[in-house]
Amino acid sequence: MRVRKNALLLFSKVPEPGLVKTRLTRLKDGVFKPEVASALYHCMFFDVVEICCAALSKLEAQSKEYIANGGEVLDTYELIISTTPPENIKVMHELFEESGTWPRELVIIADTGASFDEHYNDSFNQTWERGAECILSMGADMPALTERDVINGFNVVHELDELPQGGIVLSPDQAMGVSIVGWPRKTNFDHTGVYYNPTGLTVLPAYIQKARERELPVRYIPAVPDIDTMGDLMHNVTLVEALNYCAPYDNNTPPWRTADALKQIGWDRIVVPPNDLHDPREHIDTEDSASGEES
Repeated sequence: MRVRKNALLLFSKVPEPGLVKTRLTRLKDGVFKPEVASALYHCMFFDVVEICCAALSKLEAQSKEYIANGGEVLDTYELIISTTPPENIKVMHELFEESGTWPRELVIIADTGASFDEHYNDSFNQTWERGAECILSMGADMPALTERDVINGFNVVHELDELPQGGIVLSPDQAMGVSIVGWPRKTNFDHTGVYYNPTGLTVLPAYIQKARERELPVRYIPAVPDIDTMGDLMHNVTLVEALNYCAPYDNNTPPWRTADALKQIGWDRIVVPPNDLHDPREHIDTEDSASGEES
């Protein structure tokens, strides 16, 4: 039996006012005080960790069942939180210790570099050095993440691990970027030139271009939106409400902390003014059809 070590690599900053989610604050073009934005991020971060823990538990159960039925590969999973600078490792440990007991061990590392590409590469390299054979990575500002997204992501990475050259799995965000990306160790790939692309490409096409140049397979999984701007937040407010209501029917872990935080700041309901910029409807909306009568 082969044991395959998998890592879920979660990128997160310490939720410090004025240094996280500043586009949601009055420091830039948002509406919140820095303390409110950082507290909201704190809730999103912890929700994402809880969702990931639940997904990894289901993946471990899935792997044990596979072995019990004669399978040859046992998958193990590690949740790694990558933060920066190095002194924030201690702060991260304290945040989780103060919040109570978590269902699995959380490994915290510090990524370094002169650009986001370099930070991302450094965290991947540290994770490979820990013995990982497959990595799935994502950000911590995605309260609409579901267990199914994580499970699907790893299942696809494992399918790519069966290919001689490996391959990449990615999930786009809502703004030409990528919210989830990963690959098996055998894949000849990194993040260099993706987030700081010399030709001006945004992140999603930059990943595709780099994979195309190396003739690597790419598997696309459904989009998971993150939160950077006020527009992103308004979209996610509606998703958070829906996910919390649907959770018992979906057997899913809901983003309950984010929902509670949104309620406390009065942002748990989004309404919009009337919009008349739609296609003409005079030829199809009639008094008779509105009343249910044939026209």
